Amino acid sequence: MATLPPLLRRRFLSTSTNFPKKWAVKEVTKLNFKESLEEFKDHLAGSDFVAVSLQKTGSFSAAWHRPQPFDTADTSYCKAKYAAERFQLLQFAACPFTLRASKLTPHPYNFVLFPRDELKLGMPSYSFSVQTSHLTSMAQEGFDFNACIYNGISYLSRAQESAAKVRIGNPSPSTYIMNSSATHTVADTVFLERIKSRVKHWKNACRSSKKDDALLSSLRKLILGNELYGSRPCMNIDVCSERQIQLALEMLREFSDELVPLIVPAKGGGTQAVRVVLTSSKEDKDSFERELQNLEEEQNQRVRGFREVIDLISASQKPVVSHNSINDFTFIHSKFLSPLPTNVDEFMDSLHLVFPHLLDVNHMMKNIGPLRKVTNIHAAISYLNNHYFAPIDMENLPQENEEGTVHRHNVVKMCYLFAKLCSILKIPDNAMTSNNALLAPAPEEYTNISNPYPDSPQESINDDIRIWTKNMKKVSCNHLVFLWGFRSGMTAGMLKSLLHKSHDVFSEEFDVRLVDKSCAIVVFWRPGLSETFLDFVSSEEICGSLREMVSEGLRASSYEAYKRVCRLGLWEANLAESLDKALEDQDCLVEANLAANCKEIYWSSDSTINFDNL
Repeated sequence: MATLPPLLRRRFLSTSTNFPKKWAVKEVTKLNFKESLEEFKDHLAGSDFVAVSLQKTGSFSAAWHRPQPFDTADTSYCKAKYAAERFQLLQFAACPFTLRASKLTPHPYNFVLFPRDELKLGMPSYSFSVQTSHLTSMAQEGFDFNACIYNGISYLSRAQESAAKVRIGNPSPSTYIMNSSATHTVADTVFLERIKSRVKHWKNACRSSKKDDALLSSLRKLILGNELYGSRPCMNIDVCSERQIQLALEMLREFSDELVPLIVPAKGGGTQAVRVVLTSSKEDKDSFERELQNLEEEQNQRVRGFREVIDLISASQKPVVSHNSINDFTFIHSKFLSPLPTNVDEFMDSLHLVFPHLLDVNHMMKNIGPLRKVTNIHAAISYLNNHYFAPIDMENLPQENEEGTVHRHNVVKMCYLFAKLCSILKIPDNAMTSNNALLAPAPEEYTNISNPYPDSPQESINDDIRIWTKNMKKVSCNHLVFLWGFRSGMTAGMLKSLLHKSHDVFSEEFDVRLVDKSCAIVVFWRPGLSETFLDFVSSEEICGSLREMVSEGLRASSYEAYKRVCRLGLWEANLAESLDKALEDQDCLVEANLAANCKEIYWSSDSTINFDNL
């Protein structure tokens, strides 16, 4: 048999993986959520990793709203935070998988979500934005909007769950820790004796009422104020402080063989009363406590809804693999944990308490030069299959022409891409997981989710911007100037030509790129030139062609004005309008000139949106 050339042989071997024709995915709605949750729990327990992929009603409304090469970690987080608070999740794909050598075993689930007020508490129902392009794309993929609206799984975040339990006000078993060493005051003793006498009298009356006829029993219950908890007699002990709760529970220990105390929460928070339930025997008491435990678990699952999945992933401590982590995890935090913090550092601290091990395949791809600009999972897999011999044995892979499964397939493709990258980058299995814990230092190269443009995977998370490009230069944010108000239709080349003749600072090397059609960035490569230029533009000594441009409406500002735009959420369609609003207040002009919090970015002429080429 003829021998294939090395390159063709490599391509043939890497693309000849035997994939089945049938794709299996677990589609989960509220109709089958309970049983699917048990299956997911079992698969998660036996997995090494879990991959997640989200389908949203929108992302970014304007080009400059997307994370850009000139964004710091703070500004990129502000953009992701804005999108997470504005749009909604409709699908959450989660795929526990094992990776042993070159064998990949995925177990994909696709959860259909809808924020429905199941408990009539005003949560989590709220308005959200949609982008028609996203809905059109979902419809083309076969997304069932009727199933989503009517059978989508609802949920509450952890913060909303705490508020919901207070509003619901259902009694719950006592979880108070008794402090027997505390000495009783006179008031404590009086309170104890009073409620003890009342409980004894009530208990004896309940016992004797069994011998009464129906009329006498009814009269006795009316006089004593007896109530029923299900079929069992109960009474309430009103309390007005935490101390009285402790005292009531301490006294009830004397009747622990028959009585079960429950805490009745007040509508506004705190505790309203201690409810005492009388059981008929030790067996009845054990049965009642099991009933309470099951009832509480059912209520918790009903309140949490889909968030049970998030809690399971968090409790497993398995590394979570994603493809667009800064955007995905701002959504996850906002919808399932609590409102997003104001800054990226607080966000990362809060997120790592829930998901301590995060891996981003985007960051892993940056180690392979030609993939530095690739954002599409399928394109990345195709490139790796054509250029590297790294066969992965996987039982399932989606069919490209199967209708309505693009999103569900993405999460498994992500698992496959992750396995390919681990093989090509020579990352051993035990470098990723060991007793479900992430090991240092190798995987730390791929855990930076706070910034979508890492310059080097070896660098830890910090405030610098990192961009992967062929020609990358490090530049301080203080060397950047934003320009807007120039004539419509102006290209970056035309603007650079006009600036070149307008002032001495432009006699040295500088770069100009359009952020959008209304605003451009000027990058000075020598320190101090940006300040000189800004001072000149705002001075009375301005002259020449620059004076003419300013008279026509040209404005300029430092990077601080752009940071203020993102921090205040001034998300106009055009960046120029947002910058105008940010500078309306004279106080922010002072802030814009402050030199504090100097950041650095990596600039490249081929990494910024260039409208000249559109």
